[in-house]
Amino acid sequence: MHLSHRGIYFSVSSKAHADAHLFTPRVWISLCLSRGVTVAENTYRKLFLILQEVLHVAGVEMQLTAAVSFLTILQEESVSIHTYAHSFLQIILLHLEHRDAGVSNAWLETLLSVIEVLPKETLRHEILNPLVSKAQLSQTVQSRLVSCKILGKLTNKFDAHTIKREILPLVKSLCQDVEYEVRSCMCRQLENIAQGIGTDLTKSVVLPELIELSRDEGCSVRLAAFETLVNLLDVFDTDDRSQTILPLVKSFCEKSFKADESILISLSFHLGKLCHGLYGIFTPDQHLRFLEFYKKLCTLGLQQENGLNENQIPPQILEQEKKYISVRKNCAYNLPAMIVFVDPKNFQLELYSTFFCLCHDPEVPVRYTIAICFYEVSKLLNSGVYLIHKELITLLQDESLEVLDALIDHLPEILELMSTGGESSIQENKLPSLPDLIPALTAAEQRAAASLKWRTHEKLLQKYACLPHIISSDQIYYRFLQRMFTIMMTNKVLPVQKAASRTLCIFLRYNRKQEQRLEVIQKLIEQLGQGKSYWNRLRFLDTCEFIIELFSKSFFCKYFFLPVIELTHDPVANVRMKLCYLLPKVKSTLKIPEDKHLLQQLEMCVRKLLCQEKDKDVLAIVKRTVLELDRMEMSMDAFQNKFYEKDLLDQEKEREELLLLEMEQLEKEKQQDGRPVNEKTFEKKRRDIKTPTALPKSIPTAVPGPSSSTPSASKEIKKSKLIRSQSINNQAFHAKYGNLDKCASKTSTAAYTSSASALAKTSMISLTDDSFRTRNASSLPPSFSPNTPLPSTSRGTGNSVDPKSSGGKDPPPRKATL
Repeated sequence: MHLSHRGIYFSVSSKAHADAHLFTPRVWISLCLSRGVTVAENTYRKLFLILQEVLHVAGVEMQLTAAVSFLTILQEESVSIHTYAHSFLQIILLHLEHRDAGVSNAWLETLLSVIEVLPKETLRHEILNPLVSKAQLSQTVQSRLVSCKILGKLTNKFDAHTIKREILPLVKSLCQDVEYEVRSCMCRQLENIAQGIGTDLTKSVVLPELIELSRDEGCSVRLAAFETLVNLLDVFDTDDRSQTILPLVKSFCEKSFKADESILISLSFHLGKLCHGLYGIFTPDQHLRFLEFYKKLCTLGLQQENGLNENQIPPQILEQEKKYISVRKNCAYNLPAMIVFVDPKNFQLELYSTFFCLCHDPEVPVRYTIAICFYEVSKLLNSGVYLIHKELITLLQDESLEVLDALIDHLPEILELMSTGGESSIQENKLPSLPDLIPALTAAEQRAAASLKWRTHEKLLQKYACLPHIISSDQIYYRFLQRMFTIMMTNKVLPVQKAASRTLCIFLRYNRKQEQRLEVIQKLIEQLGQGKSYWNRLRFLDTCEFIIELFSKSFFCKYFFLPVIELTHDPVANVRMKLCYLLPKVKSTLKIPEDKHLLQQLEMCVRKLLCQEKDKDVLAIVKRTVLELDRMEMSMDAFQNKFYEKDLLDQEKEREELLLLEMEQLEKEKQQDGRPVNEKTFEKKRRDIKTPTALPKSIPTAVPGPSSSTPSASKEIKKSKLIRSQSINNQAFHAKYGNLDKCASKTSTAAYTSSASALAKTSMISLTDDSFRTRNASSLPPSFSPNTPLPSTSRGTGNSVDPKSSGGKDPPPRKATL
């Protein structure tokens, strides 16, 4: 090891010696002290002597780097606290009063962090005792300012007796300092000191000092005293608030308009907390006075329209307008607190006009802040949320994307409150519809799409997934679905395309019309899965991944299994590569023995890939995928312990899909009979779909879609359909479990299977077509069969269905002969 006092470097080899000038103190010290390097005590002494000499003449950049490095060494525990206190602490204390303010603050921040971990005895001898001399008037202003901040940090480290005897005298002395900067700094530390000394000493020592400082001749000192009083309101009792603090606050507010605008900025920021803390002691007149004061701040600067261009306005006027903008922004931030102050029931009378002005403020920062607070305002208004419906539309149509980005963070919650009229509202007060919502949402999406801020566009598309809870499936189908297709096929940003794809899948699950669902599925397959552009085929695979996540296994196998595995013949290597990554998820949708024929097709495609693939990268991924597929355990028709939760979740998804089909069929039958549709029945079913009982948090609740089962023509099932719709929660599960029992009995006859791969290879075993029948065929009405021809892979090639809906007669049972 080689140490040099001319420069900081660590010479281990010739190359390290050549690059020594690149070493920072953190790198150098880390080489010596961390990562298991043992350094002798004598080496430590030499190390820090050199470091002190170097830092004494070092420039600003090295000083800042050293301060950060010392803090990092403490946080990473590279050395023991004892070693740190006896070595690093002395260097930190030595540079606290550096002539450069930035360097001094950097070392001070490091010291304040060190104080948290040092033992009391070290703090007393190394820091507290020297403060007695450092805080004297004979010392420099910078030294006294540093002493104020250290005292505020030390208070929490000692007991009340030590604080009263050794720290509070220094605090009082610094509060009476001749320099206003020192008085202001010490005043801001009184909050930390009050938390360390308790309520009694705070009333007897801190409160008198704050009262005196609130009358100080220095504006910054009065401002610091006001902010400290507001932050300590919870410490004082009712008598102190009403007799001492309230008069001070009233005087401060009355003089604020005559003082500097910086006081107005601080006052507007703390006004909500102030009104909340003094709420119980206001008289009606004082209550009204503070409310009018808040309203006046909300419009501050808006009356001074002079019609001049920005270049023609004097600089001092521009600076004043910027401060007024900050005041109005703070008022927007405090609006929820002021709604509580006036009571939400009085919002329309007292604060609606103010809220309207803030939403239409000419400055973007004000509207941005009110957009952030919009959800809190909606929750507070509850049943009166309909009052701010127009303002929601206004913010959605705002020309600034920053405002839109702030609003859509809680857009699903806001829209839900708007559509239901609040959590505890009366039915008559609920908002019946949102007529302007759909145009505002579509316009917002188009503005986001036309901008370069694709993250805002992505977030908005993700939030659109809440729309099935808000508007009807027909409105989504005609106003949003085609737009999702367009984004998936034309947008150039991959995260935006994926967000549109996922939202489209959620729209598909919520759609209540089988015809529309089949049309969407056909579009996905034809325009994406069989599209000319390989980019569209890649997006089709992304969409299939979302479908596997959101829909039941039977749904995916019925509509998307064959289109997916057909992409193994895709001419583009990237598509085949992405498909290989998806194949394990595809295989997880199969159930044995019902999906044996699909498993055979899957393994045949994988075998062809292994034999015919020419691209070496794709071939390597295929080989890894084959190993992963072989290790996978197949799910059986009957519930298994290892797959119990997944099977239960999948069955819940199927139940939701069946509910949608039954709702549609019930509506059609009542319309054909000429009877009015009972909306309460549909609302009950819709709630059942939207609030499934067995879905975990990772899966979006209430995402129903078309079922994969083929309907049965049984008259008994058709008669019991209306009964099930009345008690759907019980009957649907009984029908499902009845089918599962049948499947379980079939599974017991096919117990020859020991693993999924072994079953796929034993294709010569005799099985009738009964083992391929759909699990839920007995629970569906016959009219649910798709009328549109799709590349469907129905679970069972010999199901007995209506010839009109299936397009042909049932084929005879097929047997595989040995």
